[in-house]
Amino acid sequence: MENNNIAVGLDIGTTKIVAMVGKQDPYGKIEVLGTGKAKSLGVHRGVVNNITQTIQSIQQAVEEAESASNEKIKKVVVGIAGQHIRSLHHSDYITRPNSDKVIDEQDIEKLINQVYKLVMLPGEEIIHVLPQDFKVDGQAEIKTPIGMYGGRLEANFHVVVGQVSSIRNVGRCIKSAGLELGNITLEPLASAEAVLSQEEKEAGVALIDIGGGTTDLAIFKDGIIRHTAVISFGGNVITEDIKEGCSIIEKQAELLKTKFGSAWPGENKDNEIVSIPGLRGRDPKEITLKNLSKIIHARVVEIVEQVFLEIKNYGHEESKKKLIAGIVLTGGGAQLKHIKQLVEYITGMDTRIGYPNEHLASNSDPELSSPIFATVAGLLIKGLAENEKQAKILHSIPEETIPGAERNIPKPEKKLSIFEKWAEKFRDFLDNAE
Repeated sequence: MENNNIAVGLDIGTTKIVAMVGKQDPYGKIEVLGTGKAKSLGVHRGVVNNITQTIQSIQQAVEEAESASNEKIKKVVVGIAGQHIRSLHHSDYITRPNSDKVIDEQDIEKLINQVYKLVMLPGEEIIHVLPQDFKVDGQAEIKTPIGMYGGRLEANFHVVVGQVSSIRNVGRCIKSAGLELGNITLEPLASAEAVLSQEEKEAGVALIDIGGGTTDLAIFKDGIIRHTAVISFGGNVITEDIKEGCSIIEKQAELLKTKFGSAWPGENKDNEIVSIPGLRGRDPKEITLKNLSKIIHARVVEIVEQVFLEIKNYGHEESKKKLIAGIVLTGGGAQLKHIKQLVEYITGMDTRIGYPNEHLASNSDPELSSPIFATVAGLLIKGLAENEKQAKILHSIPEETIPGAERNIPKPEKKLSIFEKWAEKFRDFLDNAE
């Protein structure tokens, strides 16, 4: 994959692993060149619990994407999620030695670096440090302090934390599958990239991504990420409940859920029955759809109530923090019939289903606009944005400084963002690991 205009997103989920290869078309939309999908066997609730099986699934998905796109995949942008992810709020400040000089990027970087040094619980590491708002000499609610004068620079941060071992296991799987780790992104942030508009982020919106093993939440207000959470329940728990409640095998439970399942029990009449073939010569089982939707309803209510609790913890009920754009549902679980109505009923907030098709080129495969592909499409968008940034850096370097030109002057170091530095540090760790 020598073409720098092409990027690859890799979504390592609990139920499936998806690789998506794409490039930007002349209109700024994403042209998907190929996708590959494999059943995820080594991941439980967003966390790798079987390295060998996960590597095999990654290789299968990547090979499929390669043959569909005719591109050799070397580098991937990966999402991380899982029950080990948590977030916290933190305020910090620096005192500038010279208040007669204007605040620049170095000052903000110094402040962010200070937050990265926070002492976490054993085995935890800071993944993202996201500035919320700044204060300069006590003057509050500043979005970008660059160019201002001031002696004391303060900021509120949203800090995302995860288990070191879980993050490293993902990296180990990527490396062992023969791939290079391009960047790591928190999955709800990637999904948000694919399905939310800038207007929604400004107005205030809660993105709920219902995956197989976990439900991810990302809250935006005034265009800034304000709150993230990972709830350790997803579509798999609903399937498990159907399996137990109807005494059937998992495969049948999954089919029942996707074909006939509804999150609203009142929708089905008592005489609507579906017949399930019996095991090895046994009589078929008859299950009423009303019963099925009661099982689904109970679990979905539990998931939505937990998410709503997180939205309340963020402070949605305060007028300044109100989420005017309501809720956007995405992920495989968002395809469940009547889930939108149930979420609206429980939360009292406007709800819509988020599809990644807004960013996809008009000639894209209609199947790709499913909420299932929201995360991988977001990872692909992040990868393409990274490529564009690197291309701009290269273009800004005078020709004679590029090795291979007449005068071989060393190429200046490209400026890395804080998170890119973290990813770089993580890649170094993997390279040095046994």
